[in-house]
Amino acid sequence: MKMSAADISQILKEGELEKRSDNLLQFWKRKTCVLTTDSLNIYADTQKRTKGKELKLQSIKKVDCVERTGKFVYFTIVTTDNKEIDFRCPGEDNCWNAVITMALIDYQNRKAIQDFKTRQDNESASPGQQERRMARAP
Repeated sequence: MKMSAADISQILKEGELEKRSDNLLQFWKRKTCVLTTDSLNIYADTQKRTKGKELKLQSIKKVDCVERTGKFVYFTIVTTDNKEIDFRCPGEDNCWNAVITMALIDYQNRKAIQDFKTRQDNESASPGQQERRMARAP
């Protein structure tokens, strides 16, 4: 999928999010996150933003299991390889789960349009396909 540099670098949301650790005790760890039009970047260090983990939107299947408690909104990101990553954010402000879901929908729509245009271009480039289609038309 071809996207311009402006699309890739556009920041949709930036701030703190808590991620459940993968270890046995499953502590919640505060992370600095930056959501762009094509990925969710997760940084352990809030000032330096080094050692970041990039989760591409193309590798996210869905945002699932949204649950609101008194203080937090809990949600799970499910990847295309069925890995689940648990997050929580404070419930009082614009929560991350909605913004991530909307970014995912936008990405999938852009990809579907690009795939459709590519398929149309490929079909129009091969005249044999057009003749076969015309032969089948009633």
